[in-house]
Amino acid sequence: MTERALDHVGIAVHSLDDSLPAFESITGHKGYGRERVDSQGVEVIFLGTGEGRLELLAPTREDSAVAKFLARRGPGMHHLCYRVPDLAAELERHRAEGRQLIDEAPRTGAAGHLVAFLHPRSTNGVLTELLQAGH
Repeated sequence: MTERALDHVGIAVHSLDDSLPAFESITGHKGYGRERVDSQGVEVIFLGTGEGRLELLAPTREDSAVAKFLARRGPGMHHLCYRVPDLAAELERHRAEGRQLIDEAPRTGAAGHLVAFLHPRSTNGVLTELLQAGH
């Protein structure tokens, strides 16, 4: 099996403007790549470089998955994201292994990358994002 590198840890927050200064202080990195992902109802910003960078996610509408997460659990870790070379093949592998897919097919996420999510019910309670870079 091919090793999949951790791309980022997603942190749900109510407001990027309110949360960013604390995370910049904690990590020693300035936020970059601020972007609205209207299809997911979020605004995101990244901190750090390489494996294990942070992605702060704030909802832009009340019916988004992140808004619902915040209403249920409050701010905190939202998901882990792993880089994969072929997202369609990874989704098929996870489907064949019996995991529940949130996304049946790749979709466009932040920075134009292809992404798809695995349901936490089939990943020991951790929402897992798969990302194919370079799309």
